Amino acid sequence: MIKLKIKTGDIVRVIAGDHKGAEGKVLRVDREKNKAIVEGVNMVSKHTKPSAKSPQGGIVKKEASIQISNISLIDPKTKEATRVGIRVEGDKKVRFSKKSNQVL
Repeated sequence: MIKLKIKTGDIVRVIAGDHKGAEGKVLRVDREKNKAIVEGVNMVSKHTKPSAKSPQGGIVKKEASIQISNISLIDPKTKEATRVGIRVEGDKKVRFSKKSNQVL
């Protein structure tokens, strides 16, 4: 399993695919499948039957997962997509932006 540099709560931009250019916050990361769910990106329609939870039923919009390789972290300083590196500071590993060299 590879070390993922995208974590829950990060602000990311889609860099490839149908939703290229869209931005959002990472809601969940699936390490086994190398996929993430990004808020407001890759919305799909799911048809639901009426049930006790949703008595109306109908069409529900929800986010689908997107491949980790298709998203890039947004640098908080420059507000542009950047690559992420990992370095050791003291006795802790920290993530840093490769554009601004700032700790994330």
